[in-house]
Amino acid sequence: MALAMLAAILAAGYALPTSQHLGSLMVIVPATTAALAGTRMTALIAVLSCLCALALDAYDGLLNSSIFAVHLLAILLVSGFVIAFRGLREKSSRELSAVRTVSETVQRVLLRPLPPRVGNVRIAAVYHASHPHALVGGDLYAAARSADGLRVVIGDVKGKGLPAVDDAAALLGAFRGAPHKALSLQQLVADLEGSMRTHFEGSSLTDGDAAERFITMLVLEIPDGEGVISMINCGHPPPYLIAPEGARLVPPERPSPPIGLNSVEAEDYSVDTFPLQADGTVLLYTDGAYEARDPEGRFYDLGARVATWPAGESDDLLQYVLDGLTDHVGGEMRLDDDVALVALTCDPADASVEP
Repeated sequence: MALAMLAAILAAGYALPTSQHLGSLMVIVPATTAALAGTRMTALIAVLSCLCALALDAYDGLLNSSIFAVHLLAILLVSGFVIAFRGLREKSSRELSAVRTVSETVQRVLLRPLPPRVGNVRIAAVYHASHPHALVGGDLYAAARSADGLRVVIGDVKGKGLPAVDDAAALLGAFRGAPHKALSLQQLVADLEGSMRTHFEGSSLTDGDAAERFITMLVLEIPDGEGVISMINCGHPPPYLIAPEGARLVPPERPSPPIGLNSVEAEDYSVDTFPLQADGTVLLYTDGAYEARDPEGRFYDLGARVATWPAGESDDLLQYVLDGLTDHVGGEMRLDDDVALVALTCDPADASVEP
């Protein structure tokens, strides 16, 4: 494009009478180039612009006049400024890219991808952070292998920003570090409560609000080949159970308080069980999936969306829910809360089981 601009100005200059001086127009070429190319290319175009201005002014007989000096000085000054600003912009872009790379690495370590399958359960997950440049926020999920099957946790930290990410990291670390093969589901939740109490107490030394923070959490356990799910719900939205005959919520008979407001005694937690037939799917989610509002202030009807899902792959379910959510609010950039979705689909009992 820069070469085309140079050629056009040269052609116009040679076509017009020598009394019409177009050498000054050469200043726009490096200025335009800087918006689209790097410093080296801009410098090269600046040199070519000076040569083209020299050619035009020579044709107009201006080489011995002050006009030629003004033309050349204008090109050099403008080129120097735009090259300097372009260099600063490239430096800032490199630094921002490095920071984003580190941030993405840290965030991916925090919220590791879930395995696509554990035992006879297929797993799919999606996370949409409310901040456009973030990958994770205060929502969380993780999966682990227990002695008898699969355990999955999903949670939502009260609050936003770095404190929420810190709390989510603490809970995920406690869940991943727990001896799942030695702890029952009730003991696991009590262990997580104890770990988070310690975390909140430590955070309160520098953050006065830490003592008031809590995490809603849902923990599921799916034994291999049994088709039964055990669940402890600590103040979290209940999951949807999706079967060929329809979809329904599975509320707990006796929900427990959120983590941080709970008990460290395992016997204080109530375990709910419900069946999961072959090809049935359990949808786990955080409150961002149903508290999102459209421009008129209406909440997203997650239940109605799930009920209209044409049964298929679990990945398709999550995309189906997320597409409906973004359409409801008017685009992804309008989501003002994090959204985490996890789908667990049970294969027939004779499917291969991981050790």
